[in-house]
Amino acid sequence: MKSLRIPLAMLMFALAPLAWAQPSAPLTANVEQQMSADEFKAAGLDKLSAQELAALNAWLQHKVVQETTKAVEVAKEEGRKEVKEINRGFFDFGSSEAIESALVGEFNGFAKGRKYTLENGQVWEQIEPASLDGVRRTNPKVSIKPGMFNNWFMRIDGYNTAAKVRRIK
Repeated sequence: MKSLRIPLAMLMFALAPLAWAQPSAPLTANVEQQMSADEFKAAGLDKLSAQELAALNAWLQHKVVQETTKAVEVAKEEGRKEVKEINRGFFDFGSSEAIESALVGEFNGFAKGRKYTLENGQVWEQIEPASLDGVRRTNPKVSIKPGMFNNWFMRIDGYNTAAKVRRIK
């Protein structure tokens, strides 16, 4: 059986693309059906007994299902993280950490109803009165922190005044 280690390893690598090509369906065909007769013989698999061949097929199917399941779980988790990050600020999506960015263009103080576009593409609207009169800054850094009950508060770097905002885009 020692002489079959290399052909079995080669077989495993040869079948790996089949596992990734159809991640939602387990490998249903046996190894002898996946390979041509010449490939089967070249890999030395024709020397296996029926019992050994059945054990190899069972192991390969288990391995493919296991690897596929693992890959699907990793992809799902990455997708969840991406959705949370993209939707931060809408309702209670994402983490409770502050959003750090900069405003695009001129900032001329706070006023209810104003819309603020961030460098990261998010657009926020001020929903309650807060004033920061006489401030003229270009592309200032901002911090938007979540509060209680899905409220978010924007602060301009260097000022203590916070304006209640909601994400609109």
